[in-house]
Amino acid sequence: MSERLAQISGHVTNSYGRGLLTGEVAIITGAGQGIGRSTAVLFAKEGAKVVISDIDAKRLETVEAEIKAAGGEVLSVAGDVGADDFPKKIVDATVEKYGKINHIVNNAGFTFDKMLHTTPDDTFDIILKIHVRAPFRLIRQAAPYFRLKSEHHENRSIINVSSTSGLHGNVGQANYAAAKAAVIGLTKTIAKEWGPFGVRANTVAFGLIHTRLTASKEAGATIQIAGKKVALGIPGAQRPTGPVAEPDAYPLIPLRRGGTPEEAAASVLFLASPLASYVSGHTLEVTGGAGI
Repeated sequence: MSERLAQISGHVTNSYGRGLLTGEVAIITGAGQGIGRSTAVLFAKEGAKVVISDIDAKRLETVEAEIKAAGGEVLSVAGDVGADDFPKKIVDATVEKYGKINHIVNNAGFTFDKMLHTTPDDTFDIILKIHVRAPFRLIRQAAPYFRLKSEHHENRSIINVSSTSGLHGNVGQANYAAAKAAVIGLTKTIAKEWGPFGVRANTVAFGLIHTRLTASKEAGATIQIAGKKVALGIPGAQRPTGPVAEPDAYPLIPLRRGGTPEEAAASVLFLASPLASYVSGHTLEVTGGAGI
């Protein structure tokens, strides 16, 4: 599958000179691993100057080195997207180095699963803070670089990451489902308010993408939030079956497999690229056919 994606990418890139995003500047949060990392690597490959952020500075350094080794241009701004000073910090750093912002990909986030009747306020609030308030505050901070006069005809877009949990709800995820549903409303509002400035705003709702958030909880992945260790993953989650569909695997997914971070990143690239120049206010479901 990765070879096929590379082949397709090569055909598309040949149609757009040096890349689909050549000369454009993209802020990508949660870029230390998983979908965020794959998105940053792909955007850089397509000619974008990427500004990457993650709460894990060491992982961010690794991604920065990877992009530079491949000849890409990258700026790292480590930090917590939920911090009060984060939006100004990353926007100022981006504009100081590159002079503009073309795209924001609000990808940073995590899950903190509990059944609704056992979910305390702080567990509910932190998920809304990171998945709704943080993207809102970053977009608001960057507004002067998007709400430009009509003579500025560059490709500009906002891409917010949602989930099928936001579309359909999910057991044990009242907080996450509420947040990911809210992101869709936020995105549609941006599309209506900033469309007259030529800015597109879209949401991508992922189904099963194989990352630490969807791996088996027994694998032991954790994240530190406000000094607390939060376990990530799904109890007893099925292991990835590989790129080839298996008849008995994932019966609720028509393609009978989960997606890869690279496939997820490709969908984000589409929404940011000129290929989606008349797509705005849309929620792109990347699910392998689940939920139809």
